[in-house]
Amino acid sequence: MSLVPLASRSQHVTAAGFAFLLALACASDNEQDDFARIALNPTGSGTLPDAILGTAPPPQGTPLHYVPDDTVTTGYLALPEGEGPFPTLVLIHEWNGLVDRVRQVADAFAAEGYVALAVDLYSGRTGSNPQENRALTQEVRANEPQMIANLDHAARYLRELPDVTGKVAAMGWCFGGGVALSYALGGENHEGTAIFYGSLIEDPEILASITHEIYGTFAGLDQGIPPDQVERFAAALDQIGIANDIHVYDDVNHGFWLRVGAERERREAAGLDAWTRLKAYLARALSE
Repeated sequence: MSLVPLASRSQHVTAAGFAFLLALACASDNEQDDFARIALNPTGSGTLPDAILGTAPPPQGTPLHYVPDDTVTTGYLALPEGEGPFPTLVLIHEWNGLVDRVRQVADAFAAEGYVALAVDLYSGRTGSNPQENRALTQEVRANEPQMIANLDHAARYLRELPDVTGKVAAMGWCFGGGVALSYALGGENHEGTAIFYGSLIEDPEILASITHEIYGTFAGLDQGIPPDQVERFAAALDQIGIANDIHVYDDVNHGFWLRVGAERERREAAGLDAWTRLKAYLARALSE
């Protein structure tokens, strides 16, 4: 098994890849003064972001070392153009690590008017197959305090930026969705958690430490997180009075939302409804 640092996975660097690496060098130790900006261009009613349709341009934001004294962990910051203050998001990658699809989603949120920081829980590495991905997730989960500390650093970085509201929501997909729930339970206080088909906890006594509304999108054909488990999770939240917007989409499978374009005819309606719910949720959770 070979887990390759992100910056050295390919010997053939495209123009976009060269620009990304150059930006990484410039942004070392969080000293870059001139971060790239994403034009504000919110999606209209009935429109999905290009990032989840697979039609987005290469990432436009900036690689970022957001963990103090750590030049290996490399996140990605997407800043909107214009004057804020802007609400902020911590985005948590899937089991293969921080890849361009997640960076493009960060750009999409910047276009919506959010400052989005996509974190790196794998110390600059990505996996290229299930075996590598599983090894990476197990490594991170084996040291949960370090995982939570990584996310706390991301949230602090966002709160300390100029022209932000100071409110933070965390969001993740698959492995990242489960991590987002863990962060709601064990991280520094934040204002929102959005879970996309991530692993769940059903014990009301454990869930009682959550301090904000929970958003959840799940797939009816997901064999790993079946609908009955999602129902028990929602029931546990209801039992202890934690507001939630949780929905299971019947005819889609695990992982559908980040890749609507892969099966657009089947996934588009569910993907759009999940996006509409998500935008409404974030407006509620991060409103001033």
